[in-house]
Amino acid sequence: MKILHVLDHLLPLQSGYVYRTLGILRAQRSFGWQTVQLTGPRHNASGAEVETVDGWEFQRTRAPRFPGRGLPIVRELGEMAATAARLRSAIAAHRPDIVHAHSPLLNTLPATKVGREQRIPVVYEVRGLWEDAAVDLGHTTEGSLRYRTTRYLDTVALKRADGVVVICRGLQEEISGRGIRTDRMVVVPNAVDDIPPLAVDHAGGKRIRASLGIADRFVLGFVGSFYHYEGLRLLLEAVPDLVQAVPNIHVLLVGGGPEDAGLRQAAEQPAVKPFVTFTGRVPHAAVPDYYHAIDLFACPRLKMRLTDLVTPLKPLEAMAQGVPVLASDVGGHRELVAHERTGLLFRAGDRASLVGEVARAAGSQALCRKLAADAHRFVSAERTWSSCARPYKDLYERLLADRR
Repeated sequence: MKILHVLDHLLPLQSGYVYRTLGILRAQRSFGWQTVQLTGPRHNASGAEVETVDGWEFQRTRAPRFPGRGLPIVRELGEMAATAARLRSAIAAHRPDIVHAHSPLLNTLPATKVGREQRIPVVYEVRGLWEDAAVDLGHTTEGSLRYRTTRYLDTVALKRADGVVVICRGLQEEISGRGIRTDRMVVVPNAVDDIPPLAVDHAGGKRIRASLGIADRFVLGFVGSFYHYEGLRLLLEAVPDLVQAVPNIHVLLVGGGPEDAGLRQAAEQPAVKPFVTFTGRVPHAAVPDYYHAIDLFACPRLKMRLTDLVTPLKPLEAMAQGVPVLASDVGGHRELVAHERTGLLFRAGDRASLVGEVARAAGSQALCRKLAADAHRFVSAERTWSSCARPYKDLYERLLADRR
């Protein structure tokens, strides 16, 4: 079986989107399938039509150049036309059995159009809802004309697709409410590839802590992209209270993103600055060491539609590394974290609740060890790509049988 994946972006860019994609591709290849990877015009590519990065070959779509390409709607229409043209050439060259288009909508509408032309089944994988992401980024407001139009077009794409994949139960319920039958849908949750043995001591983490001058601190940390919905500003606002509750605390923020400058500015407050370290982005190979420099991994996501409906990848990565997790009680987190079993939950947006749970963890090494061990067992048993990717097999085979 050969699957042509249509994606927003891939390596050399790094994001949760990329890591999920690579996990899927590795799992599907381990099943004996062939995969072809095509990125849309929004990927920051070299300009070449084919590019090899870290041993992976990617088909690229060049950004279209035409008068008015900077105008809203005109820009998106041009990008979808470019994706459709590139997809036609990729299908002619590789002859896939399935076209698998991943969020956002700009990939799916051209994929369903070309799939119908070529009589190839198309799967739409929904990793998030574009209209809700736009609200968080400040590009629109919930209920606006743009919001309602995007939602309508996404529903059209869902109905046109032959099969639908969602990454969590929250999205499954949302999409079922739009009239998409559950028998056309499968859930393939976020998962991880690499689950090292649970380690009590980790030399790489010790080395990082020593280099940052935080060897003797209780480190509350985050590794990932800095978006508004991640709630990292709440973490910084809580620092004075955290210091009162846990005098040896230190907050470690690893990564970068749209909120980077604002967070660094917020951390300049005299009552905050001595207790916070920003590392900036770090090489992907070094990320496990940074996880192990953390005593408690913080996921303080704010409560909104996006975070209630969508599960993140980062808590799973921390669990796989044997790091205890503290998360806000938004819907996406509750699918991953069972309070006092695989992590700790606090009331989203509630600084006092956050501080209370951090103090509890900092005051009990036994609790942290138990949470880390139970979470590690959960991920090992239920959230590896080799097991989580299996629903693709049933979906693909059903779609191919329907075409015979």
